[in-house]
Amino acid sequence: MNEQEARQAVHAAIGQVAPDVDLDGLNEEARLQQDLELDSLDFLRLMETLDEATGVDIPERDYAHVATVRGLIAYLASRG
Repeated sequence: MNEQEARQAVHAAIGQVAPDVDLDGLNEEARLQQDLELDSLDFLRLMETLDEATGVDIPERDYAHVATVRGLIAYLASRG
């Protein structure tokens, strides 16, 4: 999976889990839980949605690496 494919997957998953987020104006430095206001269940749902869509499992030990939109894209691109 290249970076563009990862970006598309992340945007689609965020759109599913948090439909109120403005994807067109999404800042890739945004923190998923603090800036996008995803609670812990939304965050877990996002991880599950991405796993189903991409086949990339994100274990809990790696959650610190995927705390931002950009981090999540980079993680998926490097493992997908």
